[in-house]
Amino acid sequence: MNKKNGKSQVKDQGLDLEHELSSGQESDQNAAIGVEESQDSPQSADRDGELQKLKAERDTLVDRLARSQAEFDNARKRASREQQEFREYAAADTIKALLPILDSFERALKMNASDKSEFRSGVELIHRQLLDALQKLGVRPITAEGEPFDPRVHEAIEMVDTSDADDQQVLEELQRGYKLKERLLRPAMVKVARNS
Repeated sequence: MNKKNGKSQVKDQGLDLEHELSSGQESDQNAAIGVEESQDSPQSADRDGELQKLKAERDTLVDRLARSQAEFDNARKRASREQQEFREYAAADTIKALLPILDSFERALKMNASDKSEFRSGVELIHRQLLDALQKLGVRPITAEGEPFDPRVHEAIEMVDTSDADDQQVLEELQRGYKLKERLLRPAMVKVARNS
C-alpha cells in the first residue's frame, strides 16, 4: 500500500490520487453541500408539488384510457350484435316481395273452393310448398280473425257496428299479416267490431 496525503490506497483499485481531497477540503465541501441542501428546501417543495401534479395527470390519463377501452369494447359488442341481427333478418326484404304472390294464391284458392280439378290441386300444392319454404325461414302468419284487436300486429281497415261480437274483436281478416321470427313483416288488415 502506498500513502499520499494521509490516505491509503490499494494499487490495483485505480484511484486518482491527484484529485483526492484533503481532510480540510472535505469539511469545506460538506459545509457547501449543507448550504445547498438548505437552499434546495424551496425547490424540494416545488418538486413535490410538480410530482403531485404529474401523479394527478397520470391518474387522469389512466382513467381516460380505461374508459376508452370500455367504450371500444362496447362498440365491438354492439357491432357484433348488429351483424348477427342483420344475418337473421337479411331475408326480410325478399320475403316481403313474396307475400303478394302468396296473397294471390290464397285469393285464387278461395274463388273456386268447390272445384276439385287437377289445376286446383296443383295450385294448392304450390301454395303449400311456398308456405313450407317460408316457414323454414322463420315466417309465421299472424292469427287475426276472432282475436282481440292488437294495434301492434293488426291494421284496422274498417270498424263495423255490431252486437254479434265483443267490442274491439277482429271480425274478418282482409289480408293476412306475417312475422319473421319476432319481427313484424306486415300487419294483418282487418275489420274490427265496435259495439256500445
